Amino acid sequence: MLVAAPPETKLDLLERIGNTPLIEIRLAEAGDVRVFGKAEFLNPGGSVKDRAALNMILDGERSGKLVPGKTILDSTSGNTGIAYAMIAAAKGYAVKLCLPENASPERKQILTAYGASLVLTDAQEGSDGAIRVCQRIYDEDPESYFYPDQYSNAANWRAHFATTGVEILEQTDGSVTHFVAAVGTSGTFTGTTKRLRQHLPDVRCISVQPSTPLHGLEGTKHMPSAIKPAIYDPELADDNLWVATEDAYAMARRLAREEGLLVGISAAANVLAASRVARELADHGRSGVVVTILCDGGQKYLSEPFWSN
Repeated sequence: MLVAAPPETKLDLLERIGNTPLIEIRLAEAGDVRVFGKAEFLNPGGSVKDRAALNMILDGERSGKLVPGKTILDSTSGNTGIAYAMIAAAKGYAVKLCLPENASPERKQILTAYGASLVLTDAQEGSDGAIRVCQRIYDEDPESYFYPDQYSNAANWRAHFATTGVEILEQTDGSVTHFVAAVGTSGTFTGTTKRLRQHLPDVRCISVQPSTPLHGLEGTKHMPSAIKPAIYDPELADDNLWVATEDAYAMARRLAREEGLLVGISAAANVLAASRVARELADHGRSGVVVTILCDGGQKYLSEPFWSN
């Protein structure tokens, strides 16, 4: 016989999005500077993108643009697509996603498991190519789709303004001095930065980008050479740090082997950038609290050969 759980222990899947813990990352620290990573891989869809995807879908429902019978359509490098697919499955919507054909096999398998329809685009064109294909599909039949367009949708960054930034302020008791995050759509960086600055005008917010146009930091953009998201504000960051793919790979290995943190490549890039900020502060005899984003877990990248190097 099935026994109903007490009301306080009942879990709604979508209510589990957010409120992720901060984890201290000792290998990134220097001197009197502490470094923390926000463990976004603990979201039910496995990444920071759960926050934005949920807010964009809820915004679509509130506006009447997303109604039963419409298919959610967007371009993705993987994580936002997984979040869309998970949330859509829970809510009863169909999903069609355009993503580069070189997305990791694990991401494709997860998307297929959630029932998403995949349109694979030219790997050489990266996320920009997926954006262009997605726009064409929508233009051909706009009545069939809800196209949130994560790169242009203010509901993307507002999710982080309402949740991620607030959580960081609470979890650090307002002591955060530096926020470091990679930019792809730029939603995480934009929303969190705006919230932190509203309460801490002196906080330093530093963006992270791949060091070259052709790179392996999935989910991030080399803004000088890419289609710039409409929500991206190049004036928002106090500074930008450039990270090479191989250096991010090396940090991912270190995090797994020295901290027990199996995280993805963009998360490793964030930690590498945060460690540079910490070292510079320590070199000048300063203290600080640096917070970065552990965007997703490493399980989606286990087919990559760099783990065994």
